[in-house]
Amino acid sequence: MNIGDRIQTLRKLRGISQEELADKIGVSRQAVSKWESEQSTPDLVKVILLSDFFETTTDYLLKGIEPAKEAERKLPATLFAAAGTMLNAIGLAAALMIWLERQSAYAAGIGIILMLLGSGIFLTGQLLDSSGKAKAGYYFVLLNIWLLLPVPLACCFYAIIVQISMIWSVSLLIATLFYWAVYIAVCVTIDIVVVRRNQ
Repeated sequence: MNIGDRIQTLRKLRGISQEELADKIGVSRQAVSKWESEQSTPDLVKVILLSDFFETTTDYLLKGIEPAKEAERKLPATLFAAAGTMLNAIGLAAALMIWLERQSAYAAGIGIILMLLGSGIFLTGQLLDSSGKAKAGYYFVLLNIWLLLPVPLACCFYAIIVQISMIWSVSLLIATLFYWAVYIAVCVTIDIVVVRRNQ
C-alpha cells in the first residue's frame, strides 16, 4: 500500500469525498485525486495537515507504520472512574464514622475533601481517555450521585434547620424524614435523566 492508497482509505473511512478533503486541507479536488492515483505526492506541510485531519501519524501516511493503539498508550477511563468511586465511598464512610463518633463539623470537611479527590481522579480519566470516557462517565454519574450528595446535602439541611428552629419548633424526626425524601428524590431524578440521555 502506498501513500495514495492510505490517503484514499482514510478518506473513505471518514466517509468524505475528495472535494470535502480538499476543502479541509486547502487544496483543489484535482490535487487530492492526483495524490490518490499516485500522479503526485503531497508536500510535507500537506502531509502534516492530513495526519492532523485523519488523527494519525505522519509515519503512517509516509511509510505505512501503524500508530500505537490508544489502549496500549493510555489507562482506560473506566479504571479512573472505579478508583474515583472507591475514594468517594471512602470519603462518605469516613464522614459518617467521624460524625457518629465525635459529632464534629470537620467530619463533613474530611468527607468532602476525599470526595473532591475521588471526583478529580475520575475527571483525570475523562481527559486522558477519549475513547472510553462516555461509558465511564455514564456509570460514574449513576453510582456516584448516591455517594456524593449525602454530605453536602446534610450540611445544607443542618444550616436550614438551625435557622428554622430559631423561628419554629422543628421535630428532628420530621427534619430527618424530609432530608431522606429530598436525597432519594434528587438521586433518582438525576439517574433517570442520565439514563434517558444515553438511550
